[in-house]
Amino acid sequence: MKKKSEIQIFLAHASEDKPAVLALYNRLKQAGYKPWLDEEDLIPGQIWRDEIPKAIKASQIFLACLSAKSAKQGYIQRELRIALDTLGQMLPGTIFFIPMRLEECEIPDLRSAEVGLNLRDIHRLDYWKENGFEQLERAITYQFKLEPEELKQPVIVPEEPKKPVIVPEEPKQLLSVFNFEIVRVNAKGEEIKKESKQSQYFSEDLGNDITLEMVAIPGGTFLMGTEDEEIEKLVKKFGWEGFRRERPQHQVTVPPFFIGKYPITQAQWKAIAATAKIDIDLETNPSNFKGDELPVESVNWYEAREFCKRLSRETKREYRLPSEAEWEYACRAGTTSPFYFGETITGKFANYRASETYAEEAKGEYRQQTTPVGQFPPNAFGLYDMHGNVWEWCADTWHDNYDGAPRDGSVWTENGNDNHSSLRGGSWGNIPDSCRSAIRSYDYRRADRDIYIGFRVVCVFGRTL
Repeated sequence: MKKKSEIQIFLAHASEDKPAVLALYNRLKQAGYKPWLDEEDLIPGQIWRDEIPKAIKASQIFLACLSAKSAKQGYIQRELRIALDTLGQMLPGTIFFIPMRLEECEIPDLRSAEVGLNLRDIHRLDYWKENGFEQLERAITYQFKLEPEELKQPVIVPEEPKKPVIVPEEPKQLLSVFNFEIVRVNAKGEEIKKESKQSQYFSEDLGNDITLEMVAIPGGTFLMGTEDEEIEKLVKKFGWEGFRRERPQHQVTVPPFFIGKYPITQAQWKAIAATAKIDIDLETNPSNFKGDELPVESVNWYEAREFCKRLSRETKREYRLPSEAEWEYACRAGTTSPFYFGETITGKFANYRASETYAEEAKGEYRQQTTPVGQFPPNAFGLYDMHGNVWEWCADTWHDNYDGAPRDGSVWTENGNDNHSSLRGGSWGNIPDSCRSAIRSYDYRRADRDIYIGFRVVCVFGRTL
């Protein structure tokens, strides 16, 4: 009889499917299993060609995360063959190799010459369907008689004196899965790729059929900011010195967190603004452009922070504004291009002043107001409206550049300008170069309100404010 924590689950995947598989890795860890993923579990200096076959043979479940990309990569084909051979040496009826489709795709026609097994003979699991994770757990439960795990006590992380420590609870409900499509464009703004993705999330009930959807963002390392050569090109092209705020480009490692699928909407704002005051009063309907599904705007930094405090109190979880590093990591979703769409954006894919151009794309519609959240394609994490619609407040105090910035994704408050905080993402009124993933705006003080400014929230388990 095994415990969940004793069941090692090997995750085989194509590199292009890394965001979805990282989300699955974190979901398996949250459920109590012991997933094995090369990016997370290989030790620097190890020879991966030797360690991966060892990890496959040491695992109790081999999960083949399949997509249309799987057939194009030799590495995953090799792992599948090793796993088929391993399965062939086990007792008949053993569940070890699970072909799991991340999207609708053909199962590869792979055979194990030694034992006569064909991958297509093994019943597949369609993870992209709504009950995909539940079906995976059903298979594991069928194979192993699982003992209930002992409840783990929350770890309280000490803070500096006189600061309250908030230890958020993990979501009591299981994470759900949602499917979406992402698009990529070339410098002319032409769609060159469309791809199916999925991410995990939980919903916070705010009452009166109003929910807040929080998307699981896997931890990872990325390059934050813009390299010097690109900055000089931007300064020359657009004649604005503010791009220098994005230097020096530096590596940041961000732990897993949850972030709002959309900017906070007016309906969500009203639900929380109507609750009891903590530090300051909140207007229940501050926005200039009215509509429940429009992003809330005309709220300053202090009001956004008050919203987070009230939301934390009402839900018993820790909500706050994102750090700049968390925001940019979430926006990029694994991309290194100026926009998560690619080399440029167009009015078809985001709400900004599309009558102006960034690269070689045609001019588009300038809508001159906010649009309902979720109207345009998301990024590879499943986040919407990260480019345009409303500027989004971050928690950090303002710094003129990234000299001395933390490398762990945390909120940067030391030696900053307490009257200002960075705004990210651009708005409906901005030209495209102000909607890039790396853009940082200093144009507003924390006390300022404007029809261009909104925010989204993050929820972090096991970390403090």
